[in-house]
Amino acid sequence: MTSSSTTEADSMVPPAEQAKEAALAAYRGMWADFVEAGHTSDWQSVKLGVHATGVALTNLSRGLYADHYNGLVTRGEPVLNPTVSSVEPATEPKKIIVSDCGDSTNWLKYRADTGELADEEPGGRRAINAIAEKQSDGSWKISDYGVHELGTC
Repeated sequence: MTSSSTTEADSMVPPAEQAKEAALAAYRGMWADFVEAGHTSDWQSVKLGVHATGVALTNLSRGLYADHYNGLVTRGEPVLNPTVSSVEPATEPKKIIVSDCGDSTNWLKYRADTGELADEEPGGRRAINAIAEKQSDGSWKISDYGVHELGTC
């Protein structure tokens, strides 16, 4: 398939559907970048800003800094199942709310020096809500998110 036929196919997809896919990709990308940075608690990773901005980026960096300061790293990865719960405005979206029931069962914190599990707190399923916003360059980034208590979904 040539790039021109890809462009033609993309232009046939309604803007709202393209936006939804871009928002979900940004959400998944944000968590993938966070997982990678968590392996070493690299709170300064430039990858964190690829899919996150604003409060979301600040919160990711702060969480990693706290882990770095406390000698913790994260191993494994979460299981994500994001869906779009709202689109604003409906025809030419600028803001999309992503809802998820993330599972952190196999994504836990460990002591960096000993490799031992950092605490007895189990992972599990929890509700996550995120705001994806269209950026001035046309890309989508997560601008804020909230992770709820264990067992909220």
